[in-house]
Amino acid sequence: MVKKSVPKPKIIHLSSIKFTAYCLITAYLISMGGTFYPIPSWIIAIEVFLTVISLFVFGSIRYRLDKNALTYGMGLVITTTFWSTWWHGSSSLRQAFAVEGVAAFLPKVRHYLFTLHGWDELIHADTMLFILGLTFFVAVIAQTRLLESVSFKVLEKRRGNVVVTIALLAAIVSFASGILDGVSMIGLMIRTMIVILFLSKAAEKDIVYAVMISTVVTTVCGMWLAYGEPPNLIMKSNLNPHLDNVFFLRYCLPVAVASYFIVFWNMRRRLAGRTVEIHKLDILDRHTADVRFLQASRHGEMLTPIEFVEEHEEKLGNHFHPVIERLRNGEPLGEAMVNEKVPVATRKELLGEFVWENVAEDLDHYYVHSYGEEIEKKDDAYRRIQSTLESASRQRRRSQVLGALGFAPFIGLLIWHAVDHNVPLFLSSFSGFAVSWFAIASIPKMRRLALREAVHEYREYLFLIPLFFSITVLQKTGFLNQLSQALVYAIEKLGSSHVAFAQFAGTTVLSAILDNNVVADFGGRALQGLEVNLIHLFSLAQIAGYAVGGCWTHIGSAQSVVAYAFIKKDIDENFTPFQWIKMMTPVIVEIFIAAAILIYLQAALGA
Repeated sequence: MVKKSVPKPKIIHLSSIKFTAYCLITAYLISMGGTFYPIPSWIIAIEVFLTVISLFVFGSIRYRLDKNALTYGMGLVITTTFWSTWWHGSSSLRQAFAVEGVAAFLPKVRHYLFTLHGWDELIHADTMLFILGLTFFVAVIAQTRLLESVSFKVLEKRRGNVVVTIALLAAIVSFASGILDGVSMIGLMIRTMIVILFLSKAAEKDIVYAVMISTVVTTVCGMWLAYGEPPNLIMKSNLNPHLDNVFFLRYCLPVAVASYFIVFWNMRRRLAGRTVEIHKLDILDRHTADVRFLQASRHGEMLTPIEFVEEHEEKLGNHFHPVIERLRNGEPLGEAMVNEKVPVATRKELLGEFVWENVAEDLDHYYVHSYGEEIEKKDDAYRRIQSTLESASRQRRRSQVLGALGFAPFIGLLIWHAVDHNVPLFLSSFSGFAVSWFAIASIPKMRRLALREAVHEYREYLFLIPLFFSITVLQKTGFLNQLSQALVYAIEKLGSSHVAFAQFAGTTVLSAILDNNVVADFGGRALQGLEVNLIHLFSLAQIAGYAVGGCWTHIGSAQSVVAYAFIKKDIDENFTPFQWIKMMTPVIVEIFIAAAILIYLQAALGA
């Protein structure tokens, strides 16, 4: 049951318009000041640092600022500072402009503004486009309910064994997260896992822990390949051609596998002995994949029973909290409403909205007569419901087959890109999406749901564009060359293995408090110019650090943000960031130790 709310300080949202206006004024003053006094390049490093740290500050304290307004506004300031430094600090540029005019800059303008390679150098355009196509591709696959179908089939085959089912679910998601978008995968995993855990009547603290541990499954366990995690793609792009698929399989796969077994061990300790009594399952729980398919196709949304009831609190009135409590104790929605004596008309209306209006009356009869003496009425209702769900199941299976066809061009073009980097990476995800689209093309509401979910998810990545550009600008000032020189000096004094561990520890801490995509872009560029074996070793250290640190706090990665929001909304509204860190730290320490051992082992093997 959701605990009673404790008065909390009210969140104050700062004006995005005012902040942008202040950035415009600052940019203008910098531009004017640069004409009279040369602006040192180290100012840009300070501006980039302030931008990145502000994302953490204004995402954690009482005063909040939209992250897009923050990065785009500061991006304007950083760009203006760079222009003032670059233009006024270079007499050769001004002389070339005086002699040739605009023509002196046309080659660079054509390269950076009219070629994919140019945009890729500025803002990782190929990576951002790949993620765009991937979010739409995964959103379509998600509507076919493939993950739920497999999980509940395993649950049935293993006679309700929760540990085995969750282990297989985690293995599937770990594998998929190396190829598909980890943020989409964690959403699917949480929703599927929550149903299983509620049916097994798991303790609330174990459910919270399972949701949290999903971040490890989709980040650390998914680091075995580059394509599922933006930080890995950014590293791959920055250090092309040194980080190919062979690198990820040799260096990152062992860490991913070790992390999976650590996750399995921790989940096994908590869920040992938990079972789901398959023969006693409610008809809707037995057909979870079909019910969700019906929800998406008929209503254009897919909600768990708790999410659904929370959206209809007003209709339930005084029955709302008792029904929620029953749902959290594992009762089906219909049974909970009957037991709480919700009016018949309200029950039918809600059951129709939850599944489908055509089966609302049969569902209500089924729940009313489940514990009465009129068994025939219950059986008649059951048969009619079963017929509807079987029809949905046939349509779902067809959609799953059509959706799976999208993996053929997706994987094929990934392989082609691996062989020839002149083939843009984004073509693979867009082709996969284009083919898989036929799986839901004939279902209007499901189409709109898939597109809406994909757009909502991709918007979470847009704030990165000005940050990537800012780091590119910082690189042009020569600041990152100084970091590379410091790295070479450290290797000479301490040895490559200890420097690799230091990078792993450092990126773990940084990724826990800052966005791990930005840390990846910044850290990866500092490795350019090193020997290939050192690039491989240090890349392993950094990639492991981004993944581990991203799970440590509630804001370390996009997956952590999703999991924390789910806990706050659907399990415990009083759950705090401190509780997250406290519960997550033991497993993070275990994975940290395992990863550190593997990093030292790779160094000893001559990485």
